[in-house]
Amino acid sequence: MNNVVRTLKQRENVTMSLNKQAGGMQAAVLTTIAIGAVVIAGTLSLRNSADPGAKSGYPAGATEEYGRRLLRDTALYIGPNHEDPAMRYSGTNMACASCHLEIGTKPGTLSLLPSAPKYPRDSGRDGGVRDLRDRINGCMQRSMNGKPLPRDSIEMMAMERYVLGLNDQYEAMGDTLRAPDEQPLFSEPDRAASVEAGKLVYETRCQVCHGADGLGLLATGTSSEGYLFPPLWGPDSYNNGAGMNRVLTAARFIKARMPLGQADLSDDQAYDVAAYINSHPRPIKANLEVDYPDRARKPIDSPYPPYADDFPHEQHKYGPFRPIREYYENLKDAEAP
Repeated sequence: MNNVVRTLKQRENVTMSLNKQAGGMQAAVLTTIAIGAVVIAGTLSLRNSADPGAKSGYPAGATEEYGRRLLRDTALYIGPNHEDPAMRYSGTNMACASCHLEIGTKPGTLSLLPSAPKYPRDSGRDGGVRDLRDRINGCMQRSMNGKPLPRDSIEMMAMERYVLGLNDQYEAMGDTLRAPDEQPLFSEPDRAASVEAGKLVYETRCQVCHGADGLGLLATGTSSEGYLFPPLWGPDSYNNGAGMNRVLTAARFIKARMPLGQADLSDDQAYDVAAYINSHPRPIKANLEVDYPDRARKPIDSPYPPYADDFPHEQHKYGPFRPIREYYENLKDAEAP
């Protein structure tokens, strides 16, 4: 418990310092994140604990609570610095909740509340039908730059169960609670994204949390306890095969959610800062050439080849995207019976 108290105090000090730097803008937000990121004592006892309310088919230990903590404190439980090498599945010290805000419970962009019924479904990227556990492992290997969890592991089943439980909550929520509290949907500018303009947006609206170097802000003095604000590029960020490495995907998220607690960027600002963020080096995922066996199903903003068209790589990465989209729409029309 002494370690827990010490960690709490460290996080409190970081939070107070940041509040002064940011002029109080993030006070409530930082407090929420700091509390949510507290290191929980008794990790092993939680993993091995009995679950009197277990759903059929889940072993003891694969509880919704353990799944929730795995998403919130990913680095602590399965991060690259775990004391047990066999538990090092994530390749980054970020958390699933770095993108799935409020541990996936916030309605709207990247919410996990309504996600469970979407699976199993056809995956263009994998070229086959994939279930929820496959989807979790897709995130593990791309957004978390790690390796897949065994499908029958306690960790995999706890994560799955947590997501299934969120769907139960979602179905019980009224329409008002289901409504996302976020900006209007991102509308794609009809031009190439500007890395230079995005740099200015980043410097004025993003770096106070994510750092001038884009490497994020640690929750405490050690990366193994995760981040208050995640790195946006560099060796501990998502890899180049992650969905967030696509400019349009990142821009949608940024427009809806950022700056955290004060989302007010314009479409152009979100578009340009997404390009700036994704112009930086990040981990490289091997074998990306096998993604999307049907190249025509590859997202138009996929930043890595090969493609089923002759548009340059630079245009696939930064736009303009309308000509690429129209090309594939015309191709579909020509192939229609």
